[in-house]
Amino acid sequence: MLTLDKVYHAAFVLRDVIRQTDLIHAPCIHPDSEVYLKTENLQVTGSFKVRGAYYKISQLSDEEKQKGVIACSAGNHAQGVALAAAKNGIPSLICIPDCAPISKVEATKRYGAQVELVNGVYDDAYQRACEIQAQKGSTFIHPFDDEDVIAGQGSIGLELLDQLPDLDAVIVPVGGGGLIGGIAFAIKSLNPNCKVYGVQATGASSMADSIAHHERLTLSSVSTIADGIAVKQPGQLTYELCEKYVDEIVTVTDDEISTAILTLIEQQKLIAEGAGAVSVAAALFNKVDIKGKKVVCLVSGGNIDVTILSRVITRGLLKAGRSADITVELMDKPGQMRDVSAIVAEHGGNVVAVHHDRSGENTHIDACYLRLVMETKDHAHIEEIRSALVEHGYKIVNMACSYQPSV
Repeated sequence: MLTLDKVYHAAFVLRDVIRQTDLIHAPCIHPDSEVYLKTENLQVTGSFKVRGAYYKISQLSDEEKQKGVIACSAGNHAQGVALAAAKNGIPSLICIPDCAPISKVEATKRYGAQVELVNGVYDDAYQRACEIQAQKGSTFIHPFDDEDVIAGQGSIGLELLDQLPDLDAVIVPVGGGGLIGGIAFAIKSLNPNCKVYGVQATGASSMADSIAHHERLTLSSVSTIADGIAVKQPGQLTYELCEKYVDEIVTVTDDEISTAILTLIEQQKLIAEGAGAVSVAAALFNKVDIKGKKVVCLVSGGNIDVTILSRVITRGLLKAGRSADITVELMDKPGQMRDVSAIVAEHGGNVVAVHHDRSGENTHIDACYLRLVMETKDHAHIEEIRSALVEHGYKIVNMACSYQPSV
């Protein structure tokens, strides 16, 4: 049974292994609130997961350690287990879904673990790890549905109350529920008035759906850029903890997550992965009531693949109205492109790509399409440019906040 003593013991065991991550004031995240960021993205291994993994492994018997450990993970728990096993001289095997970022897979190998890539998502990796565990008798280190793991994650709750004693609310990413389960248990045990909010991706809302229906549900599929919280089914222990201690669980879209990642980069100079940024997305887009409150957004991890980061930044720019494309129908004669570009420039837009197309089958024989991709300030700025073009007599045939450059 999870107890506060166990959480305190986890914090004691972890004191020389992990770092107490900083709490950074972030005034621009939600101007009507006093928002702080708990920077677990700067934790050892780049994620909070090392807390639960190390504490769990530290509590194994000698017999369990001799059998070696096995785990399944979308990438962050894998690194925590690999590091903890290496420090304890224990061999480790980690099953990771093949959709996990390459950076997480390679980092797990560098920490000394053997890796098996599994076709599918986290739940498929879990099934494979269970098969291997049954065959070899290795000690299974569950990523979230384990009291020792939950206690390790709960050490963050103790840190938060120490760093910000008058905390009103904390916003926590939710996948399988180990992180929010531990934090909610620790905080509510010591300060019942502090609100604990959970956040999931819309495309992986297993815990949110389960809480809403008051039963543990399994999604048929998950799809989100937040791979670290793409879990089809929450844990049994974690579901019960969320039912009892969590005030509300909300969801955010991939576009909102991308905007949060971009905001953290620009405003706070912090790199967060999708799963780590959902808490910030919830604050940015007013998913929970935090007006006038002192709030912590837990940035749970920063292990994002650089190729994914590039795509996420692009998506975040589009969501924020910082990038847009407009397709204009023109008469195919000299000077048209110059005139359109002049209007865009006059209103402060920066054209970064141009595509000229005469092949539209539904256009006049003398007409063409001019597609402009622009850097803009926000959605109001895009509308200003669109209105200016219309006022000058140009026909807008398509306007979208998306652009795929031609190869």
